[in-house]
Amino acid sequence: MYLKSFEQLIETLKCNDKKKVAVVAAEDEHALESVFKARNEGIVEPILIGNEEKIREISNKLNEDLKDLTIINIEEPKEAAVKAVELAREGKVQVIMKGKIQTADLLRAVVNKEKGLGTGRIMSHMAMHELPNYHKLLAVTDGGMMMYPNVQEKKQIIENAVDIFKAIGYTKPKVGILAAVENVNTKMPETVDADNLKQMNINGEITDCLIEGPISYDLVMSKESAEIKGYKSEIVADADILVVPNITTGNILGKSLVYSAEAKMAGFIIGAKVPIVLTSRGSTAEEKYLSLVLSASASK
Repeated sequence: MYLKSFEQLIETLKCNDKKKVAVVAAEDEHALESVFKARNEGIVEPILIGNEEKIREISNKLNEDLKDLTIINIEEPKEAAVKAVELAREGKVQVIMKGKIQTADLLRAVVNKEKGLGTGRIMSHMAMHELPNYHKLLAVTDGGMMMYPNVQEKKQIIENAVDIFKAIGYTKPKVGILAAVENVNTKMPETVDADNLKQMNINGEITDCLIEGPISYDLVMSKESAEIKGYKSEIVADADILVVPNITTGNILGKSLVYSAEAKMAGFIIGAKVPIVLTSRGSTAEEKYLSLVLSASASK
C-alpha cells in the first residue's frame, strides 16, 4: 500500500473523525485560509488562539463564518504558544499549527522540559512531496530541525518518520540513507552512519521499515541509473523516505524539489506528543493547508 498523491490522502481523511487543531497567534491570513479550508472539508476543528479582533477582521476578509468556533483571546504570541501546548498536553487538541509567531518562540514552549510536549525522543522535521514524475509521495527528513545529527539521532529521525508512515497506513516503508556514494568510505562519515543504520535495521534495532544505505540520490530515484551501475536493491525507484546527512542537504534538496521539480510540499515537526505544523513565512496557503492535512492524518 502507498499513497500516490495528497488528494488521495485528503479523500481518506474525509472519512475519519475531525482532528482538533490549535492555531498559535492565529491572526495570520495564510494560516487562517488553510485552516478554514480544512475545516470546511470536514478534516479539522480549529481552536484559534491569538488577537481576537485581528482574527475576526481577517476572517471577515476571507468571508468565513466564525460561528461555533472557539477563539481564545491571547494577544501575546508567546503566551498563545504556552496555551496551545497546554491544550495538547491535556489531550484537548491533536495538532498544533504555527500562525503569526516566531518559530523559536513556539518551539521554546514545545520543548520546555516541565510543561512541553517531549516524548523522550528527539523532535525532527519531515517534508512530504508530491512529484509529477514519481509514482508516490516521497518524504525527506530532516531538513528543518536537527542540524548535524549523529548516528543515534539519525536512528530516532528514522523512527519518527516511520511512525508517521505507519499512522497513515503503511506497513513497511522503504528508507534510503542518502550520501554522495553507495560505498562506505571512512573519510565520508555519512556513509559510515548509513551503513550502521542499515545494520541496525538488519539486526532488529530499527523495525517496521526497510533501510538501504549509503545510497546516492540517482540510485534511489532512477532504475536506469541503478542498472547502469549494476546496483540492486528493493528501494531503487521505490523509496518512501529519504534521510539526509544534515540540515543543509535536506533544506537544499527540499527546495530543489519544490522550485525546480514542481513538487507540492507539506512539512511538519514530528516526535512531540502531537504533530506541529511549522511552515516557513514564505509558505503559500496551499503548502500550509497540505501540511495541516498531513499532520491531521498522522495525529492520534
